[in-house]
Amino acid sequence: MLKHIFVLIFLTLTLFAKENVIFSIDFSQEKDTNDTRALLEKKGFIFKLDAEDFTFSIHKGRLYIETQKEAAVLFGKFVNTQETPAYALIEWGVASFPKGADWESGNNRLPIGVIMVFGKEKLSSGLAFLAPKAPTFLCPFIGEKEQLGKPYLGKLYKKGGRYYCLSNSGEGKLIRSRFDIAKEYEKAFKKSVEPLSAIAFQVNTKDTDGKAKAFIQRVTIYSK
Repeated sequence: MLKHIFVLIFLTLTLFAKENVIFSIDFSQEKDTNDTRALLEKKGFIFKLDAEDFTFSIHKGRLYIETQKEAAVLFGKFVNTQETPAYALIEWGVASFPKGADWESGNNRLPIGVIMVFGKEKLSSGLAFLAPKAPTFLCPFIGEKEQLGKPYLGKLYKKGGRYYCLSNSGEGKLIRSRFDIAKEYEKAFKKSVEPLSAIAFQVNTKDTDGKAKAFIQRVTIYSK
């Protein structure tokens, strides 16, 4: 019996020893502030698209992203690692879904998504010079009407991008999601996952009623 306990402890320690955090962003210990964009820029985040149409605030350890307009924002940072990711743990939630967003019907909008970018090789966006090339990426998101776990294609980056709804819950509830990066990458692109090269957060309320409010508490990406 004692021998079995020692074996179990050894296997547990071995399992955790192989796990390694290659990226983490944690807002749970941040002080409340409405000047969150400046804080994110200090952390290396770059803002794109209609950032001026969004408000960014930290309240009770959560980064809130909110808009009352039909707009889109993308803010992200580069990640310097040669390690390949295995999975991500995401703590997040949605207080208000943009009415009209429905990937099943072709209106590819979302209240919050986490874009994980891999490798350096860039693929076509599908619009030649109108949208830049980008490396392969996966984007788990929270959606009100989408099928859980189904890989969706966006209107652009069909060769190198996949989107996955991980929850349909709203009402501001804290959701803890696990996303198996290596598994989904291999299924989507028929090759082993490449090192994580960037991460970004995305909100898009265009072609909806324009109202959305979501939050991120923590994102941790592990390798093995």
